[in-house]
Amino acid sequence: MYSGTTLKGSKHFDAWFGAHQKIDRIARQHLGELMPEAQHSFPAWRTITRFEGIDGPDGIKRKNPGGDEPWHFYDPNSTDNERILTDIRTHYAGLVMALRGGDETRTAFEAAWLAHAIVDGLTPAHHYPYEAELEKLRGTSRDTRDSVKEQVLLPGETLPKRVRNNWRMWGDKGLAATHFTFEWGVTIMAMPLRLRRHVPSEKDIAYAAKHGIEQLFEQQAEQIAQLDMYGQFYRSGWTPRLARQVRRELMPAVVNCVTLAWLLAAKEAVV
Repeated sequence: MYSGTTLKGSKHFDAWFGAHQKIDRIARQHLGELMPEAQHSFPAWRTITRFEGIDGPDGIKRKNPGGDEPWHFYDPNSTDNERILTDIRTHYAGLVMALRGGDETRTAFEAAWLAHAIVDGLTPAHHYPYEAELEKLRGTSRDTRDSVKEQVLLPGETLPKRVRNNWRMWGDKGLAATHFTFEWGVTIMAMPLRLRRHVPSEKDIAYAAKHGIEQLFEQQAEQIAQLDMYGQFYRSGWTPRLARQVRRELMPAVVNCVTLAWLLAAKEAVV
C-alpha cells in the first residue's frame, strides 16, 4: 500500500497522507483503548510513523535498489508464503524484545515494519503474482534491478521489444500501472476514514491470542482475497461497489489486524 513519495524532503507530507501512516495512527489509538497501560510502554504514533516512507521498507527501493528489498506479497493459492511470514515473525519477535528492553526507538521501528508487512500482505494488489509476471517481462530475476533506472525501465533485445515490455509494464492495464493506481485509489478513499468504531472485539482478541499472529494474518488475507477486489479493479476500474468494499471491509480488516499484532506483542512482553 502507498506509504508516500519516499523522498526525504516529503517526509512531513508522507506522514499525513501515506496509507501506512494512517493505519499506524488508528491502530495506535485502538491499542491505547484496549490496553491503557500500553500508553506508557508503547511508542506514540508520531514515533512509529517515522519508520514509514523514506525510513520504511519502501524507502529501500530508493536507497538500495535490488538489495535486500522486503517483498511483501502473499499468494492465497499457495502454501509457500515463507518470505512474508518470515518478515512478520521476525519483526513480531523483535517488537516483543524491544518492549521488554524498554528501547523506544527499536520498539517504534519493529512496530512500523511489522505493520508494514501485515498491511502489504493484506492488500489485494499484493495477492497478484507480481513477481512471476515481472520476471516474464524482464526475462530475468527482479534482483537484477539494482538502480532506479532498472526499476523503472524494462530491458528488451531490440527496440520494439523494449517498447512492448514497457507498455506491458506502464501502459493501460500494465503490471506496475495497475498496481500503482489501485493502491493510490485505496489511499485516496482511506484519507477521510476515521474507523473509530472498528476496535477489535473480545472475539477478535480471543482468536488472535489462541492462534497467534501468523495464523491471524493468513486468515485475514484469505478472506480479503475471496472478495476479488483486484480482479474487479482490473476488469472495470473503480466502481461504487468496489469503493464500498475498501471502506467497509478492507480498511477495517487491515487496521484490526495491525492492532491485534501490536496488542499480542505488548501482552507477551509483560509475561
